[in-house]
Amino acid sequence: MARPFGARHPREAHAGDLGGRLNWLRAGVLGANDGIVSTAGIVVGVAGATSSLTAILTAGVAGLVAGSLSMAGGEYVSVSTQRDTEQAAVRLEQWELANLPEQEMSELTGIYQERGLSEPLARQVAQELMAKDALHAHAEAELHIDPDVLTSPWQAAGASFISFAIGGLLPLVAILFPLAGWRVAVCVAAVVVGLVVTGFLSARLGNAGPRAAVVRNVAVGLLTMAVTWAVGRLFGVATG
Repeated sequence: MARPFGARHPREAHAGDLGGRLNWLRAGVLGANDGIVSTAGIVVGVAGATSSLTAILTAGVAGLVAGSLSMAGGEYVSVSTQRDTEQAAVRLEQWELANLPEQEMSELTGIYQERGLSEPLARQVAQELMAKDALHAHAEAELHIDPDVLTSPWQAAGASFISFAIGGLLPLVAILFPLAGWRVAVCVAAVVVGLVVTGFLSARLGNAGPRAAVVRNVAVGLLTMAVTWAVGRLFGVATG
């Protein structure tokens, strides 16, 4: 039986499980952060060009919807590729188990030896696991995936859409401040608070110090709003 196209050495496709739930939460925080910065840049930029609340809201809502759809589409494509890779790796494991059972037994034994078990115990564990469900045993030990629960591109797309939209609502609501002269200031203040929260959460989820992450996050947001506001003012003056 021919080896599947693109198949490489049995040990090549270890994906590495970094904690699925934690990664999803981190992705949600970063998606919300993108929504805050992107939407804030749009509404502050338009506010720099005009005081028309209708124009500001129209641009803000359009940017929020477009950004949410773009994030969802990008995540769908990315995760679909990841799922295809996982499925290909599982098919390769199935082929190897059917055609190279001894090598697969030795490989699984070696994995448990690397984790600290003695050779006799590692071989016993490998034999018992393979007798129960060889594919699951190898998929979990080598690939760090469950072949019955692969990554869902639709779930990823939905999570990205929602997180971006939630983040984008912050500057969009803040720019509704009734006093036209204070709208940009109130929006900037709300955005800074939001970016402090998302910067802190992303740092904590990544087991990093929050101070540097928060400072970077807020600095990028302020720079974005300053540049877009300046562009808005420039075009507002030019067309005024």
